[in-house]
Amino acid sequence: MAADNQAVRENKLGTMPINKLLLSTSLPMMASMLVQALYNIVDSMFVARINEDALTAVSLAFSIQNFLFAFAIGTGVGVNALLSKSLGEKNQKVADKTAGNAITIFMALYVIALVLGKFVVEPFFRIQTTDPTIFQYGCDYVNVLFLCAFGMLFQVCMERLLISTGLTFYSMITQITGAVINCIVDPILIFGLFGFPRLEVKGAALATIFGQFVAGALGLYFNKKKNHFITLKLKNLKPNFKIIGRVYQVGLPSIVMASIGSFMVFGMNKILIAFTTTAVAVFGVYFKLQSFIFMPVFGLNNGMVPIVAYNYGARNKERITHTVRLAATYAVSIMAFGTLVFECFPKLLLKIFDASPTMIEIGTPALRIIAIHFMIAGVCIILNSSFQALGKAFYSMIVSISRQLIVLLPVAWLLSRTGNLDAVWFAFPIAETASLIICICFFLKCKKLIDFPEEDNQTQEPLQQGDNISFEEAVKREEELKKN
Repeated sequence: MAADNQAVRENKLGTMPINKLLLSTSLPMMASMLVQALYNIVDSMFVARINEDALTAVSLAFSIQNFLFAFAIGTGVGVNALLSKSLGEKNQKVADKTAGNAITIFMALYVIALVLGKFVVEPFFRIQTTDPTIFQYGCDYVNVLFLCAFGMLFQVCMERLLISTGLTFYSMITQITGAVINCIVDPILIFGLFGFPRLEVKGAALATIFGQFVAGALGLYFNKKKNHFITLKLKNLKPNFKIIGRVYQVGLPSIVMASIGSFMVFGMNKILIAFTTTAVAVFGVYFKLQSFIFMPVFGLNNGMVPIVAYNYGARNKERITHTVRLAATYAVSIMAFGTLVFECFPKLLLKIFDASPTMIEIGTPALRIIAIHFMIAGVCIILNSSFQALGKAFYSMIVSISRQLIVLLPVAWLLSRTGNLDAVWFAFPIAETASLIICICFFLKCKKLIDFPEEDNQTQEPLQQGDNISFEEAVKREEELKKN
């Protein structure tokens, strides 16, 4: 049975037509990401109905919340790349150990979350605001998320194991289930419906955690019962520092990239709050709204990465380049639609969050200006994902640092010195244009990695049959091929 399933896996990632393969792996992820984006909007929509201070507090909380999420997603990217590559090389032993060590790593991340929740949350909000109401709302929200962060980490871990093995449909089911439960429980706990106490922002955080726990449990069930490409065993939970090192060789730059996003949001909030707290709320609303456009693209790249990583392990240049080109085309098309929506209906989008007249006045030009960069961002997302799949996540890190810290924040600060809030939003298209130029330069360098010599075709078959080679031998072979 296992051999039959492995043959199906080979036929899917190694031989299925690229367009059909990309859509089959990406569409479930795109659908689940859309549901996640919808949940984010619904979550903030309910919080906005408490009052604008609550919405501002949740907006300020985004950067520290995203900091923990960055560790989870970055680790997942590393697991994704190593596990998919090991399967492409037919190295089942490394694949199983990678899956087991992924669980161990995510348990360790929960300890980090508890430490952050204990010592960092209150100082974090004191730096950002002197308003006691916003401060209390923010602390209430983040403390619950960090104390119960195991739910989020558990969900990400299980979903990444499914994605790494191409079972994106089951990953979609877990994400949709968690998001739907969250949306149902949100108003009940926030407003105290059906006899439950009114918990306001604490209720929003608890609803999120509850949905994540259910999604994680469902993901574990799918990995045990439906995922025949890996075997979850207790012995594989024992830390293997060579595998953990390989995971973070790809994952650490991804963590840095996502963490940089947290610092960017923190910096932007500091710049915007100097104008008005409503500007911070607008920025938070923008992030919720843009997720509805960006999440499908992230789902697309989640489906793309295993294909590129697998065929990189199998040394198939044509399938790698075809996948990247096709993914970029789809990404730009999605972003073009998003640009049209933001340019034509900004007021309607803001009213979803009970926007005040002041918020609409500030938010309308903000959404229109920021949306200029969407299509450029679509290309950058796909190119950055291809760097990760090819084991060059360091390139992605450089792009992210350049975009968000070297360009966006300094430009936003300089534009803020004009005293014109509308000018600040132009920092986004300026930074994305710089990002595209850097991405193209790095992609041209990456093309050399997949210019495999003719004689590699002769070594491909032994590599495919190396089911039982050791992890050390696999690393040795890879290094020898790179030297050649």
